[in-house]
Amino acid sequence: MLEQITANPQWFWITLGGLLLAAEMLGAAGYLLWSGVSAVVVGIIVWLLPQLGWEWQGVLFAVMTLIVAYLWWYWLRRRPKFAGSSQVLNQRNRQLIGTRGTLTEAMQNGFGRINIGDSSWRAQANEDLPAGTEVEVIAVEGATLVIRAVTR
Repeated sequence: MLEQITANPQWFWITLGGLLLAAEMLGAAGYLLWSGVSAVVVGIIVWLLPQLGWEWQGVLFAVMTLIVAYLWWYWLRRRPKFAGSSQVLNQRNRQLIGTRGTLTEAMQNGFGRINIGDSSWRAQANEDLPAGTEVEVIAVEGATLVIRAVTR
């Protein structure tokens, strides 16, 4: 078996790359992706340059893996992030800040109700407002939406 690997090192690298990429698809969270790609590229380079020794193949694989992983990390770091999406993930009430709606119940003593989407929310405001007033959510306190009347 070792004789076959030394006779055809390009197939060793391409097979290793394929196995690493297959393992990545099983859920390695990106850790094996760049090692697999590097192994496939080393296999192609060895196929084009068969005189390349095992030592240099291993060095080429290690250096390519490090360089490509660093470039991927650099690209991810510079990508624009969605504003505030990670802080409000699975916090539906926080996602409602900035949403406009219409009061369904008049505000009495600073409290009333507002329908947003298919849900009815308890609302709080600094002033009493009549039902039908267009309002905007400006903050959230627990399960209560803090609102203000929209001025046109």
